[in-house]
Amino acid sequence: MQFGITLKPDMPVDRIVALTRQAEAAGFQYGWIFDSHVLWLEPYPLLTLMATNTRNMRLGTCVTNPAVRDLTVTSSLFATLNLISEGRMDLGIGRGDSSRRVLGKKPVGAGDLERAVKTFRELTAGREVDYEGQPTRLSWANGSPPVWIAGYGPKVLDLAGRVADGVILQFADPDLIAWCLGFVKKGAEAAGRDPRAIQVMAAAPVWVSDDLELARKQVRWFPALVSNHVVDLLSRYRPEELPPMLTSFVRNRGGYDYQQHCEVDSSNSKFVSDEVVDRFCLVGPAEAHREKLRALAGVGVTQFNVYLMCGEEEQTLELYRREIMPAFRREVAKP
Repeated sequence: MQFGITLKPDMPVDRIVALTRQAEAAGFQYGWIFDSHVLWLEPYPLLTLMATNTRNMRLGTCVTNPAVRDLTVTSSLFATLNLISEGRMDLGIGRGDSSRRVLGKKPVGAGDLERAVKTFRELTAGREVDYEGQPTRLSWANGSPPVWIAGYGPKVLDLAGRVADGVILQFADPDLIAWCLGFVKKGAEAAGRDPRAIQVMAAAPVWVSDDLELARKQVRWFPALVSNHVVDLLSRYRPEELPPMLTSFVRNRGGYDYQQHCEVDSSNSKFVSDEVVDRFCLVGPAEAHREKLRALAGVGVTQFNVYLMCGEEEQTLELYRREIMPAFRREVAKP
């Protein structure tokens, strides 16, 4: 299993750079950043700084979508960043949540997402496409970045299996991840692909502490974030098509204020139970984190992505460097 971090671009720019450098030095192989350009800072200048302040770390959006920017713009941005970083960019892309909804717009459809991925790959590889009836080419682009598709529902997960290099799953519940990967595998096999070639990311916040009450308090915002996607799924699928362990927790959910998106102590998270926090996040002492990571690896997760936005980020990186990642790697390496 590899390790990554995701940053929320609402902190001073020099701190974003410092955390990225600390994460690479600590052994994290991926650095991701949220893309919600109205709520927070624009991610692409920050990715430029992250690229010029790292040597080996792969970098990307977790996640962007095909609609808030013209796709030729997104393709040009990534092709440029791929030159700056010497080929270290990855595209994380989904249907769109906060960056769309804060503008009063809905996420895009799975079909639009699939067409966007195909066009992105062609453009960033320097090949010509028919873009809205106009022959279009980034003649200077060279080398298409890997594409990770984020999703929860069967259609998008099937799409990820058919076309993606990786799938992004925003929770750390091994049972739910196993359910999701069933659709990814089905899509891959239908497309004649080896499902084992598709990278699998579990992304979630963490808090290392013996004080479970404090740990849960710091990450309770995350299941509330996930609830937005679950509510969207319930509008498009019959209840029996979705697992109760994913849908039941939104039963008492109220409204959602995107101005408190991903905020510790957000009023959005009041309905989230301790049981859901424990399933979706990594909380507790170091051994509890290692145990959860072993379970995630056991269901096929190839990257654990720490949502580094709960406070005390420098300390979290140090604890993972010292107490969690080395011991976990020794344990999984045992015959």
